[in-house]
Amino acid sequence: MVRRGAAALTLTLLVTGCAAQQTGTAQSGTGVTDTTIKIGGVLTKTSASGYSTRDAEIGAKARFERANAEGGVHGRRIDFIGAEDDAQDAAKGDAAAKKLVQKDQVFALVPVHAPNFGGAAFLEQQGVPWFGWATGPQWCGTRTGFGYNGCLAPKQGAGSQTWWGRQMADLLGGAEGRSVYVQTSDSSGSKYGGTTISQSFTAAGFRLAGVNSGLPAAAPPPDWLPYVNKIMTSDGGKAPDVVVSVIAGTKFNVGLYSALKRAGYKGVLTDATSYDVAILKDQASAQALEGVIAAPMFEPFESPAPEIAQLKKDVEKVAPGTALTQHLAIGYWAADIFLDVLRRTGKDLTREKFLATANGDYLYENPGFGRIRYPRDHSEPNGCGALVKLAGGAFQVARRMACFDNVPLK
Repeated sequence: MVRRGAAALTLTLLVTGCAAQQTGTAQSGTGVTDTTIKIGGVLTKTSASGYSTRDAEIGAKARFERANAEGGVHGRRIDFIGAEDDAQDAAKGDAAAKKLVQKDQVFALVPVHAPNFGGAAFLEQQGVPWFGWATGPQWCGTRTGFGYNGCLAPKQGAGSQTWWGRQMADLLGGAEGRSVYVQTSDSSGSKYGGTTISQSFTAAGFRLAGVNSGLPAAAPPPDWLPYVNKIMTSDGGKAPDVVVSVIAGTKFNVGLYSALKRAGYKGVLTDATSYDVAILKDQASAQALEGVIAAPMFEPFESPAPEIAQLKKDVEKVAPGTALTQHLAIGYWAADIFLDVLRRTGKDLTREKFLATANGDYLYENPGFGRIRYPRDHSEPNGCGALVKLAGGAFQVARRMACFDNVPLK
């Protein structure tokens, strides 16, 4: 009886121990099994202004599906559960990040493409990697947030990009004697972008005519005239040679550019968001953006580069007939970098080992987006970008992808 009791007790303890171990594994939230890695993202799919990054989901899915078709990474397939919508609301972004980690138990968040993303502090505290477009300061100085082109909101003294100004100077035949005016909205990301982009142009030799960050970010203003008047007289009473818009949303840029053209502006208009085929479907938008120089931070779709041909093939396979957009490319390249880190980490995968690999003097070069270095690019941008011009109702490559040295942000 004693032996039977001891045996029963031993069996009970073994079963209990196994159950506890299984429960601990299930609650660990790593999202990793022997055959799969669970991934989810956070995007601004909807917003009051109409700004949307939903296409990033297609781009990420396309890259993940190619990885799966090639046998996965170290035998594990990517289980991509799609992306949550933060509606351009920081609180909703925080809730979405917590849902993905605590309920869905993802290993990492890819892609994160949301200007007002509010989940950064939670992900950093939990040690959860996240990859996407690092447009705001919440990405910078972390160990878990990986912008596909680095930190675009560096602190004073850290490296700040010069590529936009230098590419524009090369396109215009030099910056000497030319002035630039920067228009942002009053959102934190837009205002910070105004600072870094202003310096990009002055580092290239342009003269800064002015910066205006008084434009409300919630919706386009009913009257553009006050903003246009400031621009048209900013360069000593005359219009500047270049106007840079650092505003998220086609509606904003269409309104601003239309008003400037009505006022007789003949200079160069440039922004980071107007490289969008959806614009071509709307005659009024296409007309307003005719001649605008967009500045994507990846190799344009019109490029003959083999990496772009592969991207197009991958997208067509998962979503036939899908229009290629900037947001799609951002999702694709964010996923591509994540997969490269995953491959280098090896078969024995944990978040800690993944982060050690990504932050361990990591360098990855790809003609599709330039290059990325970590941990350096947690605090500064990668310094790479291209220029695309809308001319005659079609996009044309104005300057191919190139990388330039950063300069300390003043």
